[in-house]
Parts: sequence; structure tokens; C-alpha cells
Amino acid sequence: MNIGRAKEIAESAEVHNVTYEGFPVIIQHVDEQTKTARIYSKQNPEYEQTVPILNLIEEE
Repeated sequence: MNIGRAKEIAESAEVHNVTYEGFPVIIQHVDEQTKTARIYSKQNPEYEQTVPILNLIEEE
């Protein structure tokens, strides 16, 4: 995924199908400087992590 699209999804009120390592996630915040995103798992919202934006996949 690219930084622009990750920011769009993070700022959107809609729910998007985004995965990280095969697991559905929600993008909380995008850091353009480090090219990372703060995400949390849909199945376990208390588990947050910072991951490279390139590793996020938007499912159709």
C-alpha cells in the first residue's frame, strides 16, 4: 500500500478491508516520515503495533 492511500483509509469514516500478515486490521495513524502506520487488529483491538505501510494490503 502507498502512504497516500493509507492516509485516506485512516481518515475515512468507512470501514476498509485492510490486512497485515493475513489478519484484518484498522489503520489508526500514518507517519509519513517513517513510512509506518499504527494499526490494531479487528479481532483484538487492544493489540496495537507500528508496521511498515508497504506491508499493509487493501483487499477488494
